[in-house]
Amino acid sequence: MENTILLVDDEEGIRKVLGISLADMGYAVHTAENGEEALRVFAKIHPPIVLTDIKMPGMDGIELLKTLKQGNPDTEVIMITGHGDIELAIKSLKFEATDFVTKPINDDVLEIALRRARERICMRRKLKEYTENLERLVEEKTNKLIDAERMAAIGETVAGLSHTIKNIASGLKGGTFVLEKGIELDDKTYLTQGWQMVKGNVDKIKNLSLNLLNYAKSAELHYEICDPNQPAKEVAELMIPAAKEHSIALKTEFDKNLKPMRFDPENIHLCLLNLLTNAMDACKDDSGGKHREVLIRTTASENGGVEYCISDNGCGMDEDIRAKIFQSFFTTKGTGGTGIGLMLTKKIVDAHKGQISVRSEQDKGSEFIIRLS
Repeated sequence: MENTILLVDDEEGIRKVLGISLADMGYAVHTAENGEEALRVFAKIHPPIVLTDIKMPGMDGIELLKTLKQGNPDTEVIMITGHGDIELAIKSLKFEATDFVTKPINDDVLEIALRRARERICMRRKLKEYTENLERLVEEKTNKLIDAERMAAIGETVAGLSHTIKNIASGLKGGTFVLEKGIELDDKTYLTQGWQMVKGNVDKIKNLSLNLLNYAKSAELHYEICDPNQPAKEVAELMIPAAKEHSIALKTEFDKNLKPMRFDPENIHLCLLNLLTNAMDACKDDSGGKHREVLIRTTASENGGVEYCISDNGCGMDEDIRAKIFQSFFTTKGTGGTGIGLMLTKKIVDAHKGQISVRSEQDKGSEFIIRLS
């Protein structure tokens, strides 16, 4: 299936010549002479790669690209353009085209573009398989732990682990997004940054699953001397793709004068990720039609510590809900929530001998503050 390709061009001669070249490269080639026909063929065969001319009668290549990406975002689309249409080719990259090749088409250049497309497909598949395998490993360990003697304590941890994995999945998505941009732009900086994000989040999932027993048995924190801004910056970066997807303005204000502190950066990262995810959910659940905004801020406290503040202008909470949010398994998300995230957040903050507080008003938003010293 990966070697199936849809070739779209209004010139029969180009379709024949390119079709022969693609077949020689090992591809099963399907053709269409315009955008409308291409959509019909695509609906039947769902090829992973589409090679399309930009300028065609009726639906042009740009419109075809946008339509394909809207319903099939993982489809790799390579654009064919004339020498005078470079601006259109660059425009196509903004709409997430994989690459473009210019006429007359050089087979070596075309093969490089196709190889990039296959690499992107392979990368996504491996990431999906790796994540699924890790989740399966977590599920297996979870089932064993539920039957263990420490069922009550471990059961609480299991639910928290599930909540955490959902959050870390956002980080994997963010890393994949940056990787794809790096491949698209052939930018090593993006590739390195994206890979580090993916690798870091995969390591988090692996460590959470393999160390689940130790985590359940011990409440000890792993203190390090760290920059208090670091976990806040990491969490904000992880949530950028989700914010863009839901048209939420994600703002950051980090105090550059904060001094290094002794705390557990991994657990504070989890706390901030829980709070920021909840803030985003509150904005997504708000149907008031207003400009939706989430802010994550760090400031120095009077005693030389740090305050982490996460606020939103989402749906907010009434007094009754606000009084229950730190209780075990209490959730306002129905089947979409575990009711464990805020309880675990409070548990971690308490273990740091810190404080967590909340201010909220229904239909106006919420503000959570974590204070560490």
